[in-house]
Amino acid sequence: MADNYAESDKALEAIQKYTVADNPSAFLAVNSGNSYFSSPSSPGVIVYRPTGRYLVQFGGPFAPAESRAALLKDFVAFAAEQDRTIVAVQVQDADAEPYLEQGFTINQMGASYAIDLSTFSLRGTAFMQLRNKIARSLRSGLEVREVPLDDWEDQMRALDASWLGTKGEGVKQLEFLVGQYGGHYQSMRRLFVGILDGKLAGYITYSPVYGAQPGWLHDLTRRLPSGPPGVMEAINKTAIDVFTAEGVKFLHFGFTPFTSLDKRPQLPGHSEAFHWFMSHLWENGAAVYPAQTQLAYKQKWAPGIVLPENIAFQHGASIPSLVHIFRACNAV
Repeated sequence: MADNYAESDKALEAIQKYTVADNPSAFLAVNSGNSYFSSPSSPGVIVYRPTGRYLVQFGGPFAPAESRAALLKDFVAFAAEQDRTIVAVQVQDADAEPYLEQGFTINQMGASYAIDLSTFSLRGTAFMQLRNKIARSLRSGLEVREVPLDDWEDQMRALDASWLGTKGEGVKQLEFLVGQYGGHYQSMRRLFVGILDGKLAGYITYSPVYGAQPGWLHDLTRRLPSGPPGVMEAINKTAIDVFTAEGVKFLHFGFTPFTSLDKRPQLPGHSEAFHWFMSHLWENGAAVYPAQTQLAYKQKWAPGIVLPENIAFQHGASIPSLVHIFRACNAV
């Protein structure tokens, strides 16, 4: 999985060009450590990571609508040559048909959330608690601004280590389905930091979003464990103000597994047992992923856009397939 910028540049071109792939997290396709599949007979790119006997695919085929089925068929053949099984995560509803044609089982796994910045406001009683939290953090001396990575990267790395240390022994840094900073594509991201007494108290990175709802993705976040409440909220509010002034249309909050599982009818052939299991993890799966905590933060901003996101199993829904997604994310 060595970095190959010629291949990841093709993936970047695909997510920018083929707006049919309206995945708000699509920029994660260029994360370092990803692998890329392309076919001489079909335009576009498939992003994946080999994990054990699985190929864990991110998103659907980033390809023209008329080529997605052919590209997926070639990827299925590619996996069969390696005696590996495909499991795809964050597959959009618009990408479902080619998977169903190939015999995949598709279930909703969670949802992504977004706000329309053209109508967004923190006015009103519904946001009173959030406004007060932001105000308290600013009264503590917090300064928020957009900065270049080079000026703050060392402190960000130290903050990452401090934050990770609060998560328990042996917990690793998540990857694959979460953002990164630094590297070949850093100039395309944006970084907002919160500063207390000249030191980093927290940060949020934002990645570009293409397609029908363009804007920015609220991506990687870290907060000093000993810092005051409201740091992340103050940082994000500052970013929202900047984006709104620039005429940005949408702010996306990204994918949270196990959430909003009944926002639309299940797709044909879905697994009722797996749907129940996702609901069970929502209620009891904090040790696997803190979905309720993540969703609570996103709901503070009253996202009016909820986008169901799916998992596609090549040989029927199974727990081992799900486990390998979390292995690819470095979560287990």
